[in-house]
Amino acid sequence: MTTGTFHAVTREEGGWWSGRSAAGRCRRAGRCAALLLFVTIAVPCLAVAQTISFTFDDGFDPRTAGDAATLNAQMLAALRDQSITTMLFPAGRRVDSPEGLRLVAQWAAAGHAIGNHSYAHRSFGARQTTVAEFTEDVERADRLLAGMRGWTKMLRFPYLKEGDTAEKRDQLRRWMTERGYGHGYVSIDTSDWYYSQRFVAWRARDAGASVTEFRDVYLEHLWNRATYYDRLAREVTGRSPAHVMLLHTNALNAAFLGDVIAMFKRRGWTIVSPAEAFADPVYARHPTTVPAGESVIWALAKEAGNTSLRYPAEDAVYEQPILDAKRF
Repeated sequence: MTTGTFHAVTREEGGWWSGRSAAGRCRRAGRCAALLLFVTIAVPCLAVAQTISFTFDDGFDPRTAGDAATLNAQMLAALRDQSITTMLFPAGRRVDSPEGLRLVAQWAAAGHAIGNHSYAHRSFGARQTTVAEFTEDVERADRLLAGMRGWTKMLRFPYLKEGDTAEKRDQLRRWMTERGYGHGYVSIDTSDWYYSQRFVAWRARDAGASVTEFRDVYLEHLWNRATYYDRLAREVTGRSPAHVMLLHTNALNAAFLGDVIAMFKRRGWTIVSPAEAFADPVYARHPTTVPAGESVIWALAKEAGNTSLRYPAEDAVYEQPILDAKRF
């Protein structure tokens, strides 16, 4: 994990208070006051070195998307061009075909880790989804993907829902521990899936329009979510952790992933691999919220009694007015 610290360094060159005149001492006092003011204002912003890792859910399904191979290649090219290592959490049913598995294998061949996003992508937060049904579904995805290069026994819950009762939550956590599964938590949740739906529909209506404005709105969404969860993390843990951002394999990220990476780099964030990010102690914590799930940062804040949190943490309902206003 990459960390950084801001240091306020001063030097005494004959002593700031060594002037002979009262006027000199006043000028020096003014400079001291100015420095103290700068440190007071700057440290909250600069004392934290933000770090982020990108992870992607679902995988492309060539049976339903004729351009799946092209989109897959575009995303991998953007990662390769920026020398970024990530982790893909395929949903088994989406990639359960020879061509679908070949697309997943391309991620593995490029050095990206492969995790488990269940097979059928059912919500474990649904009352009708039992522990037995869900674990069987996870095992089915395991059998499909476990022989692949880059395979990592980490589970990313569909929709980030970890159980609608404490009993289901705790049973599943025990099951994961017994089978050596890590938890594919995220700290930064997003609604990129909804932005992608709107992007595809908008492009179908107006294929000749410039994508620049949509790109800018999407980047603003990701930046808004990243800074929100980073601020929430500092409130609840006292620091900025190595963040894990949730994104998806979709047409939107195929078009703009390079811009997403460049934005975070330009704004001073350090991008690390998922292995480095998941080593942060925050991902070893298991909040006791019910219903369980959402971002681990959101859940820790909820557990700590934060009453300002919206639920669900991210959803189309929050983003629809923004995109409607832009006529996308």
